[in-house]
Amino acid sequence: MCDAMSCQQPKVTSRRDFLRATTALSLMTTAGLSGLSPVAWAASPPKPDNVLTPDAAIQRLMEGNQRYASGVRLRHNFTHDRAALAGGQNPYAAILGCADSRVAPEYTFDAGRGDLFIARVAGNFANDDMLGSLEYAVAVLNVPVILVLGHDRCGAVDAAVKAVTQGTHFPGHIQSLANAIAPAVKQAQSQHPTQLLDAAITQNVQDNVASLSTQSAIIRQAQQAGKLKIIGGVYRLDTGKVDFQLKTAS
Repeated sequence: MCDAMSCQQPKVTSRRDFLRATTALSLMTTAGLSGLSPVAWAASPPKPDNVLTPDAAIQRLMEGNQRYASGVRLRHNFTHDRAALAGGQNPYAAILGCADSRVAPEYTFDAGRGDLFIARVAGNFANDDMLGSLEYAVAVLNVPVILVLGHDRCGAVDAAVKAVTQGTHFPGHIQSLANAIAPAVKQAQSQHPTQLLDAAITQNVQDNVASLSTQSAIIRQAQQAGKLKIIGGVYRLDTGKVDFQLKTAS
């Protein structure tokens, strides 16, 4: 999963770099990750501007979305970053998003290459593969924030609504998507029966914000150490705006 540079021990050049590197290693050892090594660029990250606190990373996501929604975007020089990113990555946020083609996180947050670590599955829910990907982002890449990003008119959540309310069964593995989202639909059904799809979309985001820390000791320990925040959001197709849910998982 990691490139050659990511699997080397950190090169320490100062007391601050030493503390940063040893703290990351300590966290990973506590979480049972002795088989993984912290990134080699602890002293010199590929994108220095991406080294942020959780709150600063959240603010950057919000500001990027504001630019995107208003139609005013930054100019990204992809050739400038190419050489630095060839040797490693240090994204400032990880996103658990839906596979829907209308929702592109790099556009949504006006981000460049190497800024976002994105795990996508229809319905934006945390199965084992998504958890493993996000654990890698936390334990090895040290991302300071995870955003669970849903969107309105989600086809996967709509399928779950039909499965719960009408008993619809879908062909192939599509049913497994509906089954994974069904608990959120049932929870929303008891609270907002007249606007079930919208309520289920929001509930699904909230459930997965909570489940990331409950299902993963790696993510939970990073959160408890103050190195990580987990938030939610719902992307609005009509406006491009994200309604952020800033109450972090506890």
